[in-house]
Amino acid sequence: MHINWLGQTCVKLQTKNLKDEDIVILINPYKPDSGDFPRNFSPDVALYSHSSKDSVTVSDSAFMVETLGEYEIKDNMIYAIAANEKEMIFKISAEGMNIVHLGSIKEKISEHIIEKLGTPDILFVPVGDAGKTLDPKAAREVVSMLEPRVVIPIAYQCDTDPKALPIENFIKESGLKSETTEKKIILKKKDLPQEETKMFILEKNY
Repeated sequence: MHINWLGQTCVKLQTKNLKDEDIVILINPYKPDSGDFPRNFSPDVALYSHSSKDSVTVSDSAFMVETLGEYEIKDNMIYAIAANEKEMIFKISAEGMNIVHLGSIKEKISEHIIEKLGTPDILFVPVGDAGKTLDPKAAREVVSMLEPRVVIPIAYQCDTDPKALPIENFIKESGLKSETTEKKIILKKKDLPQEETKMFILEKNY
């Protein structure tokens, strides 16, 4: 699975289905007030944790998910779970892995939601605060509750979100050592850590 972070809570996943076809899943393609970001995308699937109202243009051929429910799309299962009245969390089953994207949640999640999410193989957690997401301390607590194999922070300071806290704040708070800082990472189920949580820091890239 190829993983890119595009700033704020936007993540692009390039995965394979059972027919070995490439499937591109785009999560939260926002429209920034400033900074560098594409004007349009052509994914196979587009997921919106709150609304597509303020997003950039996505091709008409994309399967769009912006309501609660379970979706089977080209052999991949996607679960849109309510975090609160306005926000959704996504659980994606792809390549034998459990991938969880926490959207733009601002508070810790309940035990009921934790049970629905299970143990993530890969967890995307917002850490930048600025009144829009979890702050570093709350993000650390959520990571501790979910015990993922891999954690990938999102929604920290970048050119399209200059008011968010820098990633160093979460690194210090989490106590986790960053495995690598790259523009893109490739993760496979067989390579996932078994006994500990590893953290990967991604540079904004698309």
